[in-house]
Amino acid sequence: MHYRSEIDGLRALAIIPVVLFHAGVEFCSGGFLGVDIFFVISGYLITGIIVKETQENKFSVINFLTRRARRILPPLYFMMFFVSIFYLLIARPSVEECTLFRESLLSSASFLSNFYFALNTGYFAASSELLPFLHTWSLSVEEQFYLIYPPLLIIFLRLGKKFPIIFLLLIFFLSLALAQLGSGILGKWNFYILPTRAWELLAGALLAKFEIDFGRFKKKTFYSIYTS
Repeated sequence: MHYRSEIDGLRALAIIPVVLFHAGVEFCSGGFLGVDIFFVISGYLITGIIVKETQENKFSVINFLTRRARRILPPLYFMMFFVSIFYLLIARPSVEECTLFRESLLSSASFLSNFYFALNTGYFAASSELLPFLHTWSLSVEEQFYLIYPPLLIIFLRLGKKFPIIFLLLIFFLSLALAQLGSGILGKWNFYILPTRAWELLAGALLAKFEIDFGRFKKKTFYSIYTS
């Protein structure tokens, strides 16, 4: 997929309220919604890559995961290294805080931090301020999505043109329903886990699939598709 400057611009806009939220700016109390935008963008880009490379008969799950690892792991581990140094030198954590820090570091490095933080703390809890890797929960969700989603999408792409859309819509609505019902049942797990976040990734996936099948949105094109 060629470079999309407008998507980088959207990412920049999405990250601003997230940073302001964590900085304690009052009018950005809902700034974490920027993460939702990132999920949609991720689903859009990943689906576009998979569909187009499949159409060109050059998609490989192994190559896809290798490219993701090369893109994500170096900056992630670089960040972890320097954050660890600054945390230990500046925060001067207690033995208990060091234990929590070590556990969160290992879970983040293995892309399981969403499970770890769901088990041990809440995103909005006061104790979360002492966990510098808390933000990696969303990256863990994405990486889990990358492991599960591509092989399933490939299967449905090979079944015919209509099957991928049916698959994406089905998972989208199931995940959205689970997220709505889970808000009162799952507690903080509803915030952290892939099944209740997949609908955001699938929203981007649906946008990508419709764009590939029908082209960029135009009022005339949209009208002709659904009235023909």
